[in-house]
Amino acid sequence: MSDASAPKLGPLGIWTFRLDLQPMARAREAAAELDELGFGALWVPEAVGREPFASAALLLSATNRMTVATGIASLYARTAVTMNAGWRTLSEAFPGRFLLGVGVSHRSVVEGAHRGRYDRPYRTMVDYLDRMDDATFLAAAPPAAPSRVLAALGPRMLRLAAERSAGAHTYFVPVEHTKVARDVLGGDAVLAPAQTVVLETDPVEARRIARGFMQMYLALPNYTENLRRLGWGDDDLAGEGSDGLVDAIVAWGSLDRIADRVQAHLDAGADHVSLQVLSADRQSLPMPEWRELASIATSLRPRSEPVTSSTP
Repeated sequence: MSDASAPKLGPLGIWTFRLDLQPMARAREAAAELDELGFGALWVPEAVGREPFASAALLLSATNRMTVATGIASLYARTAVTMNAGWRTLSEAFPGRFLLGVGVSHRSVVEGAHRGRYDRPYRTMVDYLDRMDDATFLAAAPPAAPSRVLAALGPRMLRLAAERSAGAHTYFVPVEHTKVARDVLGGDAVLAPAQTVVLETDPVEARRIARGFMQMYLALPNYTENLRRLGWGDDDLAGEGSDGLVDAIVAWGSLDRIADRVQAHLDAGADHVSLQVLSADRQSLPMPEWRELASIATSLRPRSEPVTSSTP
């Protein structure tokens, strides 16, 4: 593992793009309430919304306790020197409360939005981490080693996450992937999957909402290749996904069913699960759902013992 310290996340967090859709003043109010509700971390993405370091700084300044994490900051969006500087700046300003999640993103985003060249993602990440770690930073240093995790799905990137960071952030994954990821990472690295949820008990409506979310991700090869490694086939991956795949990726139903899915990730080796709430209204903040979901934290059993890796 690198000199990055292990982040303090707790078993349950929130992953959301919805804060980007609100005026920042409203986003900060919502973050403050999530902090008061007891969530361990708030994960914010980077794509075509707010710049994540600026957003994280504003959200951190509105909260007192929880971690704010990037899920993920794209290495194609800034040089390694700039990424390192942003990471260390926020880690100094908010000791122990900023977690950098960094990843290679997707070809369509890199070559479309960033006008970059997406090639050899593993080698690109290795070179980028080398340049981050060699970067000069002459400003005030963080009081402790800052924390970072890598966006990782396949075995090579997961191993790299264990070697060069505190662990891995996984996204658009079923519980079976958490089992695989823990085995590859070994027992000490942090594993923080995101779990998408729909608090809707009608299966037709719940899957309709879920498919509206899944369609975009099933067009991204990084995710479909990962699902194929787990045994999902063409019939499952076509269009908006089979019922089986929808149910594996998106937990829907009662609060108890959502809690069971989170616990399944923890039992499979996750240290922290961030919940991404879907609803028919894709614009408004899901504050009622977030308040309900906060109540499941007390029933969760954290991963209690390191899991021995079978990877040589």
